[in-house]
Amino acid sequence: MDRRDFLVTSTLGSLSVGATNLSLPTMNATSAVAPSSSERATRKILIAGGGFNTAFIRYMATLTGKKRPRICFLPTASADSAEAKLGFYQDCAPLDVEPHVQDCFIESLTQLQGWDEVLLSMDAIVVSGGNTLNQQAIWKAQGIDAVLRQAWDRGIVLGGASAGSLCWFEEGTTDSRPKALSIVKCLGFIAGSHSPHYDAESGRRPLYHKLVGSGEMKPGFACDNDAGIYFEDNEVKRVVASRAGAKVYRVSLAGGKVVETAIQPEPIA
Repeated sequence: MDRRDFLVTSTLGSLSVGATNLSLPTMNATSAVAPSSSERATRKILIAGGGFNTAFIRYMATLTGKKRPRICFLPTASADSAEAKLGFYQDCAPLDVEPHVQDCFIESLTQLQGWDEVLLSMDAIVVSGGNTLNQQAIWKAQGIDAVLRQAWDRGIVLGGASAGSLCWFEEGTTDSRPKALSIVKCLGFIAGSHSPHYDAESGRRPLYHKLVGSGEMKPGFACDNDAGIYFEDNEVKRVVASRAGAKVYRVSLAGGKVVETAIQPEPIA
């Protein structure tokens, strides 16, 4: 675990959270997100289709409600890539946050804290992009999936882009296998499905429409790179973008036909 205290001097800009009237698929009784307590904290997830950059980390920091929040980067999907970790520190540099990194390729001689001790001590957790299928397998083998559920239930803000956005949904489209895009099953914190990189990879839209249209995949949300959604529990609270022209889409099924509805996001910087 990298415990560097990455000191920075700039302050966080303030961002309001506006409500939007967008519905999500109904969760079934056996869903992984069945409520465990009526007194649970507000559960928060901020995603982007790609590019969880300084603007998104700044907004995530405001969602914690903390003056100088502790934000942990979990680069499992990138195989704990040094480049990904450096990019996270660079994105945090202009912000008044305390960044941390938690590797998953570890050994017990140097990893002296449990996953719960590390992750539940944070105010927010950013998940990297990369291979979602491998990320899910490692999290389940290590028990990190259960700790992330605890973090969500405690009101620790979760988020990320690409694999870091897809991981929170029940399922979605992934490039984690050879040859072609395919379906991946994920944590199920957010009901329905997700397709990241919607404007950046030409195969994403036709496959998502095909899978939703055939009933192989549940309806859900697609996000362009630099566009994202802030969820409280399973309710969309705000749709945002750090780049002009980036959009979010609700992809659903009506009368046996796929309906794609573009949602114009609010800009964040």
